[in-house]
Amino acid sequence: MSYSIDLSGRVAFVTGASSGLGAQFARTLSRAGAAVVLAARRIEKLKDLRAQIEGEGGDAHVVALDVTDLSSIKAAVAHAETEVGSIDILVNNSGVSTTQRIQEVGEEEFDFIFDTNVKGSFFVAQEVGKRMLARAKGAAPGTFTGGRIINIASMAGLRVLPQIGVYAMSKAAVIQMTKALALEWGRFEINVNAVCPGYIDTEINHHHWSTEQGQKLINMLPRKRVGSPEDLDALVVLLASSQSHFINGAVIAADDGFGI
Repeated sequence: MSYSIDLSGRVAFVTGASSGLGAQFARTLSRAGAAVVLAARRIEKLKDLRAQIEGEGGDAHVVALDVTDLSSIKAAVAHAETEVGSIDILVNNSGVSTTQRIQEVGEEEFDFIFDTNVKGSFFVAQEVGKRMLARAKGAAPGTFTGGRIINIASMAGLRVLPQIGVYAMSKAAVIQMTKALALEWGRFEINVNAVCPGYIDTEINHHHWSTEQGQKLINMLPRKRVGSPEDLDALVVLLASSQSHFINGAVIAADDGFGI
């Protein structure tokens, strides 16, 4: 007996979709049947991803989004719902980091990280959540009521690591934000959960793993390996689905045991 999750008829809005985990999340949700809205600043990258998804028979749409600009957030969400339909699934994935010791962090670096990882994530969730709430209350049309919000945090939000202290602080804030949203919105069938990935090999950091420092880090990991974006596929699809109706406010580590 096989088991499958079908997201046909659902609309998923994925931020930070131009590369890395965001692009993989979009591909995965499309393969599960969802129409995906690809949101990021790098439009040409999004268009390439849209072509890939459509080449596989999927339904993908591109919107420009700068999560540090509230007017951009509002415009992107409104455009997505006008073009594709009500957003049922949000993957709140946009994130940035710097590598510095705490005493070297200036105001510019601090704001760079918190404006994207915390403020940006919050106002994207708020804008999408308002629309989910309106449908749940019968104040706006939509095929489905409720919704699924998946905040991409990090295992660094659970276990502080050297030289990325401010990033860890920002992801800890995302974890608390997830719980706050889940508490207030859960009664409207809007489930909000956080995924905390461990070390994942993406195009952004791929070169690092072959360096001496990267090899030292790999040797510190419980199973001496880094993950691939595909390792998060099943978890993200589950959290996006109706089958996750009893999972709300969860903070799920997907880190190969690094946080143990």
